[in-house]
Amino acid sequence: MTLKINFTDFWPGFVIEDRNNYFFYLLCKYYDVEISNEPDFLFYSCYGNEYLKYDCTRIFFSAENMRPDFSGCDFAITFDHNGSTRHFRLPLYAWYIHHYDSMNSLLKIKTREEALASWRSKSKFCCMVVSNPMAGKRIAFFHSLSKERVVDSGGAYLNNVGGVVVDKMDFIKDYKFVISFENSSYPGYTTEKIVQPLIVDSIPIYWGNPLIGEDFNEGCFLNYDGFPNEKALFQRMIDLESNEELAVEMLMEPKFPNNQIPSYISETELMRFLNRIFDEGNRSPVAKSYKRFIHYAHRKMKILYHLKNRLFRKNFR
Repeated sequence: MTLKINFTDFWPGFVIEDRNNYFFYLLCKYYDVEISNEPDFLFYSCYGNEYLKYDCTRIFFSAENMRPDFSGCDFAITFDHNGSTRHFRLPLYAWYIHHYDSMNSLLKIKTREEALASWRSKSKFCCMVVSNPMAGKRIAFFHSLSKERVVDSGGAYLNNVGGVVVDKMDFIKDYKFVISFENSSYPGYTTEKIVQPLIVDSIPIYWGNPLIGEDFNEGCFLNYDGFPNEKALFQRMIDLESNEELAVEMLMEPKFPNNQIPSYISETELMRFLNRIFDEGNRSPVAKSYKRFIHYAHRKMKILYHLKNRLFRKNFR
């Protein structure tokens, strides 16, 4: 079967016909894929509005903390815990697991010897790699921790290592701890920030998804919200650094609850969802021209609502 698809409004640097495009890579295993300017199915994300030009079946994918708007899409694949039959939960971190081909290593329980060797190979204390200056919770924690110990920042924001690191994974592997705060908090919103340190046996200091324990075993990372205050969290980091037996125990913990792959990461489950779209989704797309106007009106109303609130707060401070 030939599948006519296209992609639009993804993040800067996104390349359609690339193995790093998980959807394209996956679909090519099962279909004769044709990238077309007149597709039957469009995958789009949240970094633009080009998708409004398409009247085919539209599938929304979100890498950001944005829930699907079904007045603009026929189907959605996001982090959200959404019970709709038109939605499939695939948090962004799953994309990165496939990108790094790391599922087997994440499922493997380390022996004590392997965990000890990995921990002893790390010569530095803690780091972060970020570019977003607006993530206040993360930035505040970086400054707080920096008062206690040296924290290296390898990203574009607050860089203190002489320049932006080229390879994030190669950079963080030398650190015992990695600040792994999301840009914002929402139930189910889990990105690559926690899985990247786990892949290289660093301990993530995580904040973001309040339901993170459903995605990852909380024994293998430090959950900011699991401590009464930052002082207690700092002390736990010091305890782990000074007592390698404690650190080894953490590295030997399974990464997933009960060491079971979450069903939504399963290629089989995702393909079952996509097959249903391809079999039925092009018969009567929701996202037709009249729906485009409705969706546009919704977006305008949201913008006006936020502007009204900002003006109200400004005038009545």
